[in-house]
Amino acid sequence: MPEHQLPEHHPEHGNLLDHEYDGIREYDNPTPSWWHAIFFACIFWGLFYFVFMQTSPIAPLPRAKWEAAQQRETQRLFADVGEFDHDQATILDLMHNDKWMTLAASMFRGRCVSCHGSEGQGLVGPNMTDDYYKNIKQITDFYNVISNGAAAGAMPAWKNQLNNNEIVLLCAYVASLRGENLPGPRGAEGEIIPPWPEPTEAPETTKEPASGG
Repeated sequence: MPEHQLPEHHPEHGNLLDHEYDGIREYDNPTPSWWHAIFFACIFWGLFYFVFMQTSPIAPLPRAKWEAAQQRETQRLFADVGEFDHDQATILDLMHNDKWMTLAASMFRGRCVSCHGSEGQGLVGPNMTDDYYKNIKQITDFYNVISNGAAAGAMPAWKNQLNNNEIVLLCAYVASLRGENLPGPRGAEGEIIPPWPEPTEAPETTKEPASGG
């Protein structure tokens, strides 16, 4: 047998394949069994993981992870500013602080959109963008409504799920939606109340949140 001619069958590498590239031929060396075992184990694990994440009550859901991350971030920001008052001056000043309102908007989207809509236009709950209010007579009433709920529980009480600063920020954000006058499915509800007062000089507690790091 010439030196360059390979046997048609090799006991370790299998049969010699017919194709040739640049004068090179190769044996049909089958994939080892351990590779197949890993391949099918990955498929099984993927199926198990999908079912577990979708059905198990102990699975860490994406929303829960997001809420935990948001909680850590808000706690970091609040550590720099202390405790917000829930008086008129603080709420008015927060309404005009873009950075705090950005944080408040993310809190609103995470907790309030199922009832009040993504823009506050109202769904199950009332429209928050017009001048009509059912439980609000002045801007500080938002704190009591968000904390303790309203309408015999239709508006849930958030005082056991949100801290004081989070509630104050939500007060300011919801108050800032007034005047958008977005169309909603429920129409106007309640009575027209006087406009919000103009903001005063910002208290020290409403300084801008520190940048992330």
